[in-house]
Amino acid sequence: MLAATDMSDYALELLSISCTFHSKDDPGQRYTAVADTTLRIKAGEFVSVVGPTGCGKSTLLNVGAGLLEPSSGTVKVFGETLAGVNARAGYMFQTEALMPWRSAVANVMVGLQYRGVSDADAREQAEAWLSRVGLSGFGDRYPHQLSGGMRKRVALAQTLVLDPDIILMDEPFSALDIQTRQLMENEVLDIWSAKKKAVLFITHDLDEAIAMSDRVVVLSAGPATHPIGEFAIDLARPRDVAEVRTQPRFVELHTQIWEVLRDEVLKGYAQQLRKAA
Repeated sequence: MLAATDMSDYALELLSISCTFHSKDDPGQRYTAVADTTLRIKAGEFVSVVGPTGCGKSTLLNVGAGLLEPSSGTVKVFGETLAGVNARAGYMFQTEALMPWRSAVANVMVGLQYRGVSDADAREQAEAWLSRVGLSGFGDRYPHQLSGGMRKRVALAQTLVLDPDIILMDEPFSALDIQTRQLMENEVLDIWSAKKKAVLFITHDLDEAIAMSDRVVVLSAGPATHPIGEFAIDLARPRDVAEVRTQPRFVELHTQIWEVLRDEVLKGYAQQLRKAA
């Protein structure tokens, strides 16, 4: 496999992406979820995308994963135009993609087995990753026997055991309590710091985005979502996501980004109320 810099400074490029869908309420009508959006993530860069509910954040992630073909625009992976599923990306979903009939270690093994790795080697790698995310000794447990935070750790190991060059994360910690969430956020930052993979992280939580990222991109409210702001996060690393929130520069960045995001959140909330009415 070529190193990232051998082909492009960018691990993932979403270039002039637009996504148009048929309306669920009226199949004869079409609406544009994402309009003419360009987003680039450098190799080794941690980029978060924030925006109102329903603004198309997950749509962009699915386009980057190759799970959704855009209506127009181009996706490039390390300089090569993407056709089909992005084989250089690992995807951590908002809800765990764990198989309830498989143990924790068997869930982590499954991607390696699909790639043709022997069961013995797959188990060895899976157990090593479970240990790395703090689940040594829990490999024989089934998902229903694990807490929410432990299932997230299994899902993280399941994604990272494949050693993807790009990590796509769709609000992976949104359902966790604040203490567990911060532990998981720090765990991800520790692993990212060691591996320096490209990360595209989707979140509703502006604090989380600032605490974890090199750059934060703000999307407009839908329909026809597009980027309306981009902010470099110049907080020193390594970071503890709880401690960094007390720094004056964090507060300054939060204020700057919220000034851009606030009106879009209000627009998105109003749209949700109209749909519910």
